Amino acid sequence: MQYTTYQFRIKDSTSGKHLTRMGYSCNFVWNYCNEVNQERWKKFRKTFTNFELNKLTAGCSKDLGIAARTIEAVCQEYADKCKQHKMIRLKWRSRKRSLGWVPFKGNTVKVKDDTITYYGHTFRFWLSRPIEGVVRFGSFTQNSKGHWFVNLTMEVADSGRIKTGKECGIDLGLKTIATLSDGVEFSRENLTKKYEKKLAMAQRARKKKRVTAIHAKIRNKRRDWNHKASTRLVQEYDRIIVGDVSSSKLIKTRQAKSVSDAGWHGLKQMLAYKANRLGVEVRVVKESWSTVTCSSCSKRTGPRGLGHLAVREWVCSSCGSTHSRDVNAAKNILLFSLSGMTGQLREASTI
Repeated sequence: MQYTTYQFRIKDSTSGKHLTRMGYSCNFVWNYCNEVNQERWKKFRKTFTNFELNKLTAGCSKDLGIAARTIEAVCQEYADKCKQHKMIRLKWRSRKRSLGWVPFKGNTVKVKDDTITYYGHTFRFWLSRPIEGVVRFGSFTQNSKGHWFVNLTMEVADSGRIKTGKECGIDLGLKTIATLSDGVEFSRENLTKKYEKKLAMAQRARKKKRVTAIHAKIRNKRRDWNHKASTRLVQEYDRIIVGDVSSSKLIKTRQAKSVSDAGWHGLKQMLAYKANRLGVEVRVVKESWSTVTCSSCSKRTGPRGLGHLAVREWVCSSCGSTHSRDVNAAKNILLFSLSGMTGQLREASTI
């Protein structure tokens, strides 16, 4: 058995007010945990565990208008975050700064067709795909535009597909988002550049809702493209090797806008969980020297340095092979994972 998460848009024209009030109650529980945690640390130099927070918040479900299991889920999330980040106090949740969030357990909701019933309230949603499996847990979440979604984590039977016997290396870039070792390219328009004029006009006019809507549109388009590209990759290849290009490092350079628009991190995350569901191997390897190394003779004869970034094709002076810069890099990334040639292979790790 494995877990998969479905997200559906709530028809919140009438039910959004109920979810918003529930979100405020969850914020209240979170802030209460934050306050008592600080007080205990000041007095005894100890913090509360999840079990102790559950005891402190027991019996307030009716007053807050949310299920008891939801209160437990908020306490658990708070305790886990404190432990993960080794902090005594986390950020306070407020109506203005925090988006709505209402977690729940599977036994507190009832899903039937396109409706979900939670704590006496029935919410309708757009059923964009069939729901399979058993609901284990989930949450109601709100986006920046104020729309509500229901996220259902389902326990489903292990799924797989027929093996294709194909493998590929992937070189992530800016102009072409992903170039494969077999020459296939995945590219799209620069969404940030496409909408930057409209965004600038809305910002100068101080139209906050318009600015939020444009940012949401860019994010949704980028996410949709990543979903389609990652789905195609895991359906066609049994083994996928990705270069370890770092967004966090390149975002500090003059290419920051293009790096942010490329969305490499989101693409790799989607590849990871989709590959895990279908039994496909996805690994990350060090891509140092992959651009300048000839994939035929392994000699470092390719163009290097900032002055030669415009060179997209080159001929190896050692063996005479003609290479496309990105395809050659993708081939080397695949070779590094197979043979560890010239010490380039880093201990491969799952994304």
